[in-house]
Amino acid sequence: MTTPSQTVGPFFGYALPYAQGGELVPEDHPGAITVTGRVLDGEGEPVPDALLELWLGETGTRGALDRRGPGVSGFGRCPTAPDGSYRFRTARPATPYLALLVFARGLLKPVATRIYLEDAPDPLLDSLEPALRATLIARAETADAYVFDVRLQGEEETAFLEF
Repeated sequence: MTTPSQTVGPFFGYALPYAQGGELVPEDHPGAITVTGRVLDGEGEPVPDALLELWLGETGTRGALDRRGPGVSGFGRCPTAPDGSYRFRTARPATPYLALLVFARGLLKPVATRIYLEDAPDPLLDSLEPALRATLIARAETADAYVFDVRLQGEEETAFLEF
């Protein structure tokens, strides 16, 4: 007998978010970038209780949860603030994108997407129509700061991946 799926969240704040979860690299890491944004629902309203996981293709010299030393962690987890905002500090990826999982109320399972730091040739991006493609590209504010909003539904809904 199979147990039916249930929506995820709201999240009990013990052990899912953890101290410095959005900091994949130390403050002084050379070439570090910051990715910020907001998670928005179908009406464009902030989702204050989502949980995001950011994954790098390579993990460097440290374990995923180890935030000590000069290396790069390959994994970060960050809850959204009351205004739906989030923030990650990470190394620039070796691939053209960062992988992002979004857990939010109303979802049966987390949704996966990618954060592209620029509009460059890529098999996934090349396969998408321009409007959908645009939902995966972060807006550069400076050379090391990017903004990427996640829209769960509605106009300009973020492209989510199926595996």
